[in-house]
Amino acid sequence: MKEITSKELHGRLAAGEDIILIDVREPYEHEEFNIGGINIPVTELPFRIEEVRQHGDQEIVLYCQSGNRSMLAQKLLATQFNIVNTLNLVGGARAWREAFPV
Repeated sequence: MKEITSKELHGRLAAGEDIILIDVREPYEHEEFNIGGINIPVTELPFRIEEVRQHGDQEIVLYCQSGNRSMLAQKLLATQFNIVNTLNLVGGARAWREAFPV
């Protein structure tokens, strides 16, 4: 499973790279703070898989609060749906906030 750090992701986004962001936290967590992208809670992924598949081979960064749920989502996408073009944000939204305070 591949990973990306907050600083690496920030740099790639700043460079204008076309990266899909998926926040796998619950909607209330996404509303409180997010780094962008769409919100598909990890428990809803199997039911909303077409929303993920529509991005084809584009790189997808999955994130949650700490990196644990997004790692679970990454494994689920790979093993159950053969979607392997994903990166897990190391440390999740918490690490992003520490690296880039608002």
